[in-house]
Amino acid sequence: MKIIINSSSMVPIYEQIMDQIKALITAGDLKENDILPSVRTLAKDLKISALTVKKAYDNLEQEGYTVTVHGKGTFVAAANPERMMEERRREVEDDLAKAVEKGRRCGLEDSEIRELFELIMED
Repeated sequence: MKIIINSSSMVPIYEQIMDQIKALITAGDLKENDILPSVRTLAKDLKISALTVKKAYDNLEQEGYTVTVHGKGTFVAAANPERMMEERRREVEDDLAKAVEKGRRCGLEDSEIRELFELIMED
């Protein structure tokens, strides 16, 4: 599992870890019952505090992405199709919002952005 930390990002490191693990789960690269690296191992690999990794893992568990078994490790939780679909929908929504923002920054009117969207949808 490859996690990349951007230390110059405004996004907290634990959120970067969470987002990347969620993306791996959503994409199917991490499957149900796959074990995640231990907190200490991942902290050492990323050269960050174990508390930061622990916070990411705890939040992933609270959100239902992982399950921690004391003494065994942290595992990818059973797939919840509704949660997975909601996560994918959120990703698409975020991408569309970025596209609209970019269009507006480039001086396009909302009607022009809608027209472009319709053209793309026709393909």
